[in-house]
Amino acid sequence: MLESLVTSKTRIKLLLKFFSHANSGYLRSLAKEFDESTNSVRVELNRLTEAGLLVSQEEGKTKVYKANEEHPFFTEIKNMVSKFLGLDDLMERIVRRMGDVEKAYIVGDYAKGIDSGTVHMILIGKELDREYLDFIREKTYEKVLRKVEVSIMETDPGDIQGILVYGK
Repeated sequence: MLESLVTSKTRIKLLLKFFSHANSGYLRSLAKEFDESTNSVRVELNRLTEAGLLVSQEEGKTKVYKANEEHPFFTEIKNMVSKFLGLDDLMERIVRRMGDVEKAYIVGDYAKGIDSGTVHMILIGKELDREYLDFIREKTYEKVLRKVEVSIMETDPGDIQGILVYGK
């Protein structure tokens, strides 16, 4: 869906990153996260900033970007990204019911903006409700028409390549 509206894969990744959750990021971390060159990420960050969709601020010598919540189309773009992912409601429900979730990531194809039919998630937290996880795997397909695969980790290894959709 988004691929037909937005032709740049890097731009799609940035829109998914910034409009799926209150994420922020800086050039080098985004390039590493997306496995893209810093130049291609810089070009798209500049385009989205010039369009007013992103705002940036200096933190020391680093320029940090985030979605511009004051943009007239902020809500519409956020809704479009949520529909593309089909996971906004699902994520909220899973995180609420799983226990003490510290972070939740979407990884794999969806983190790259590709609708492959399978959503890969990583939940980080201690003593999470694994029985509920088995139950939700069955129900998820009925809700979002996508298979959901969830991995649980007790601690964040710090090198997860994906979109942080819950936590900080």
